[in-house]
Amino acid sequence: MIIMTLILRAHHLLCLQGFQGYGYDEKFVENMIKVNEKRKIKDTKIKVVNTPDDLCKACPNLKNGICESTIENNKIISMDDEVLKKLPKKDYFKSEELFEIINKRFKSRDDVKDICLGCKWHDLCIFIKNIENRYI
Repeated sequence: MIIMTLILRAHHLLCLQGFQGYGYDEKFVENMIKVNEKRKIKDTKIKVVNTPDDLCKACPNLKNGICESTIENNKIISMDDEVLKKLPKKDYFKSEELFEIINKRFKSRDDVKDICLGCKWHDLCIFIKNIENRYI
């Protein structure tokens, strides 16, 4: 059996759960779908980072290893770092285990405010909608 390994930015652990087929361009959306399918495979291993990952590879905004500009890139790193603070220190996680941890530690608006609030996909995100529905 081949074990799938993914490298994912920490904040993308939230994005993947909220993804609905929107993206920067067709290439990005296709890659997002593939990565999202791979992360759902039972024995997939994930390395969590605060640098460009398997999703970023298809992003039109990634230039010379940074996202858009130094300012934007630093914002994204801080989003990743907010997620990383709430994860155990491990080289690799089993995908199921990792997403279970994410869903236990990010379950309110307050938990995600420093990560998701300025996101352009915020209003379309299922992850955010599920959090907000807990308060209705």
